[in-house]
Formats: sequence, structure tokens, C-alpha cells
Amino acid sequence: MRILLIEDDQKAARLLAKGLQEEGFVVDVAPTGEDGEEKATVNEYDLIMLDWLLPGKDGLAVCRALRACGSSTAILMLTARDSVADRVSGLSTGADDYLTKPFAFAELLARSRVAQPAVLRVADLTLDPATRRVTRGGVPVTLTPREYTILEVLIRATGAVVSRTRLAERVWDEASEVLDNLLDAHVSHLRKKIDREASVPLIHTVRGVGYRLGPPDPVDR
Repeated sequence: MRILLIEDDQKAARLLAKGLQEEGFVVDVAPTGEDGEEKATVNEYDLIMLDWLLPGKDGLAVCRALRACGSSTAILMLTARDSVADRVSGLSTGADDYLTKPFAFAELLARSRVAQPAVLRVADLTLDPATRRVTRGGVPVTLTPREYTILEVLIRATGAVVSRTRLAERVWDEASEVLDNLLDAHVSHLRKKIDREASVPLIHTVRGVGYRLGPPDPVDR
């Protein structure tokens, strides 16, 4: 799951990003509303954590602009404003949820999980974004955080080819320089865990393009 954190408090942003990354999330940080809006329009995110009080363009304006341009990404508004009127303003602008500062990290994490969809299934493979539990044929599969994120990206795009570039961008943060062999190694380990004991492989390499999850196809390697 890839999160965009729009927060001008550098210390708070650093601590939140670190905590979320330790939970297996990929996190991009934007220090201003303008920067956050630009990132949200050029990158794919599963959740945007948006501070209300930002320098320049505030959170409400950013939320309104993103909804106006057709973005449906879940938005969690973070703010010290706790009146009913403020909550109504945030939600009516297009935010999906509202968390009042100061908050416990556990609550932020719980709200992040809620933003994720129901259990994803392909054949006998299941992935539960809320619990990060993966099974194949009813048997639990233990994955590393990177392996889990790769699988989540692939299963959300079931049947379609995910390019190597897009996969790397979704799994590693935007500042990372990912080598091809590093991505290949992670996919190889994931494939062994998902397909090794199964009669029908689900993770396929499409030569020169990327990877695809689903039933075998003639274009697969």
C-alpha cells in the first residue's frame, strides 16, 4: 500500500513516515499543499494523509482540488481542529475520514487499514489488506513486507501486465534507485512462496515488459 503524507511539520512527518514504513507501507512525504497536490496527480496512491493547516494552500483546498479533478483516492484529514463544524467542513470537502491531533499511532494505523478494500481473490489465492494475511489453497503464506507489497500491486491489477517501472515505484519509495536484479530477486522469492506447491502458477513474467498475476497466458514466459 502506497501512502502520500502531506504534512509541513518535518519532525512529525519523519516520525509518521518511519512508523508507517516499519508497518510495510510505502510512504511519500510532501511538505506543502502545492507539492502534495502535484504528487497526488502524477502518482498512484492508496491513501492520502492530509494535514489541514498547511502553508500556502491548506488541506481543505487541496482536498477540494483533488476531488474536482476526479481523484477517488481515500483521504484521511489530520488536524488539531476538533469542533463538529470543522469535521463537517472536512468531510463535506471530500475527505473520507478525520483524525484529530494529537492521536495515537495505533489509531492512525487502524484508520489506514480501514481505507483498504475487502479481501482480494484470484483462483485459490487470497490477500486481506486489512490484516495483510495471504493464503494459497487455504494455507497461510508468510511474506516479507516487500513481497507482500509486490503481491498486492499485482493482485489489484489481476490479468493486466504491470511494468517493471510501475511495480518498482509502488513498492519502493520515490527516492529509491531500484536495480533490475533487486526487483527480480524479490519477485522470484515471492513466486516460490505462492506457486511452488500449486498445480497452476499465478505469477508470470512477460518478457521485456513486466509481470502479470492470473491464469497462464500464451504471452507469459
